[in-house]
Amino acid sequence: MNERYRLERPLGHGGMATVYLAQDEELHRPVAVKVLAQNLAGDAALRQRFLREARLAARLSHPNVVSVYDAGETEEGLPYIVMEYVPGTTLAELGRTPAKEAVGLVLQACRGLAHAHAAGLVHRDVKPQNLLLREDGTVKVADFGIARAAETTVLTEVGTVLGTAAYLSPEQALGEEVTPAADVYSLGAVLYELLAGQPPYEFESLADLAAKQASGQITPLGELAPDVPRRVEDAVMRSLARNPSFRPASATAFAQALGGEDATVPTRVAAAPLRRSNWLWAAAALLLVAAVAIGIALATRGGSSPPPKPRAAVVQPIPRGTNARVQARKIAAWLRARAARP
Repeated sequence: MNERYRLERPLGHGGMATVYLAQDEELHRPVAVKVLAQNLAGDAALRQRFLREARLAARLSHPNVVSVYDAGETEEGLPYIVMEYVPGTTLAELGRTPAKEAVGLVLQACRGLAHAHAAGLVHRDVKPQNLLLREDGTVKVADFGIARAAETTVLTEVGTVLGTAAYLSPEQALGEEVTPAADVYSLGAVLYELLAGQPPYEFESLADLAAKQASGQITPLGELAPDVPRRVEDAVMRSLARNPSFRPASATAFAQALGGEDATVPTRVAAAPLRRSNWLWAAAALLLVAAVAIGIALATRGGSSPPPKPRAAVVQPIPRGTNARVQARKIAAWLRARAARP
């Protein structure tokens, strides 16, 4: 390993790679280092693809995408990727999730994928394990760097193959052209599972999955989760269509179908809280408006009797205060004095 990165402990292990928590000794920050598995590193084409895709992913910069900082090879010739460390969990550990929360999480993933699609990258391996949930509630899409490599590699761990295949689009399984619609399918499968508590297809083998995908035998989401809004159910079921042209064409379109805002907008700016000094001035302004109203009421009271001969009214001006608090007190005193006059 490059001397710059000091490995501390494993964070996770899969069929493709092992992820370690490490320290960046130059920038003094924690990072995640993903090292390609020993049994795959001997494939020269795979190794080059692994590093090329990582360098492409390093061009992405978005709040909902895990940042890729560096890539290289260890002294043993194992390719590695250095990424942003995201403390928290993954969507795979959430289980069944209320509709509002689940949709909110997936909308964040839509934003990250929309950014990648705009840069010409299709993830190809969207699944709950690759959707990291930070402690503050932010979702980050991970593993752009190994998506293509994973797609073209025969993994030896049956559990890993089946776990990934549950979210794999039919066109990927058949080796057909892959477009952003493939990521929409996978993200729809993730949302289906969050809402229903089970993936769209339950299968015993890859052949079983292929047969079920070909027939489109998906239990309607509304039967498993009747409380899910109809609009959300329709969007999810469309995202799982066998034919990519029947799905939302992009992550942005999927977000809009779910009822979210434009997925290209990373965040929504919250209104700034009203400061104490501001509300004091606001209170003074309201009191001034009330003073005018009371003045008008006092000037026009007297019932239906003929109005007296008009005479010039002498109205004392409202005293000025040195600050908002003093001004508010002076206006209140002025109002009390006006109300006490006959």
